[in-house]
Amino acid sequence: MSGAAATVRQPRELATRLVYRVLEQGESLSAILAAQLAGLDDPRQRAFARELVLGTLRWRQRLEFVLARLLQKPLRNKDRDLHALLLVGLYQVLMLDTADHAAVSESVALARRSGKRWAAGLVNGVLRNALRQADALLEAADAQPVSRWSCPDWWIRRLQADWPDHWQQILQAGNRRAPMVLRVNARQVSRDDYLAELDREGIGARPHPAAVSAIELDAPVPVEALPGFAQGRVSVQDAGAQLAAVQLAPVAGQRVLDACAAPGGKTGHILELERDVSLLALDDSAARLARVEDNLRRIGLNAECRCADAGRPEDWWDGQPFQRILLDAPCSASGVLRRHPDIKQLRREQDVPRLREQQQRLLNALWPLLAPGGILLYVTCSVFRDENAGAVETFLARHPDAAELPLEGEPGRRQPVGRQLLPGEQGMDGFYYARLIKGSTTSP
Repeated sequence: MSGAAATVRQPRELATRLVYRVLEQGESLSAILAAQLAGLDDPRQRAFARELVLGTLRWRQRLEFVLARLLQKPLRNKDRDLHALLLVGLYQVLMLDTADHAAVSESVALARRSGKRWAAGLVNGVLRNALRQADALLEAADAQPVSRWSCPDWWIRRLQADWPDHWQQILQAGNRRAPMVLRVNARQVSRDDYLAELDREGIGARPHPAAVSAIELDAPVPVEALPGFAQGRVSVQDAGAQLAAVQLAPVAGQRVLDACAAPGGKTGHILELERDVSLLALDDSAARLARVEDNLRRIGLNAECRCADAGRPEDWWDGQPFQRILLDAPCSASGVLRRHPDIKQLRREQDVPRLREQQQRLLNALWPLLAPGGILLYVTCSVFRDENAGAVETFLARHPDAAELPLEGEPGRRQPVGRQLLPGEQGMDGFYYARLIKGSTTSP
């Protein structure tokens, strides 16, 4: 079931394989999902497989709680393929509006294909017992925080400490399906005109209140169905992420650094706002940098893209200062679980201090590259304070030539430094923004 080369016949099979690869092999959905879904010809099958994968991973801890009560003994390590199959099956019969008989029969058929003669009976028994005992099983799951919120215990404890009045709201938002939000390329079309085009195509949509370039769709559609997508007239990007280029406020003639650019959504938006800048886009992964280049080609804009570690300027910097630096820092991604539920399966508690060190390393390395009067915009898609206000406070204490510059429009919630967007508020993902200015004698 884990073999990548084997033929996938239907959505449930593909979903099971992808869940297996995330849980047992530690792979990121961002790296594998799109390519794997492309193997299914029917858009409806792709949408169903995607729902099964994201839903199973979103509710993994809840499903594990139920499965442990339905198995007489834990599965052996060599049967972890069946473990993934059972989780996908349980998601269908307990949490998804699908035909129960189809979910059970298709899951049993997949078990038969595993080559384990006993597997079909086990899968059939577990799923049918789940249907019979559904109310009691889910009520029991609600009594335990980890299974109720479907989130690791350490994650819940950190949210309770960081957000004592909002931790439940954050967890609820992380378990909801994310809306599909578009960024209109204002160089090619106005938001009102594009909304009219969507209406003519029968795609329900409305302006998003948080960003002037943002449109929220009533329901997700394949990008191929979006008018002008291939020509770069519109991109898919959360409204919270669309605030980055606006807050950076690039000006014609400036040198701009996008320090951790992949996958390139913010890079492209900077150029859509102001194409007459000299933009350098860095990423330390050649594969991820290729996605930046692909996105720029699609929207018809250009930047210098270089594979390099932003924290080692001696390897790539030409000595000329930048007037704008965007540091979309590596982080726990704790604010974007509704789009990437695999994160809470892959992230470990010890990752947070390691990421905090990396954020400080990048801030310290990039600050000397900023011109006097220049602006550095620090961004994360995290809700953990250590990575956000805590990280920037530490940096400011060590750099007397750095000062906070208020964000335009003051989005989100005020923090000791910067502002926090909590997941789900105004329909956005969770982001942290802090705008720092260098010195005070030169205008930005």
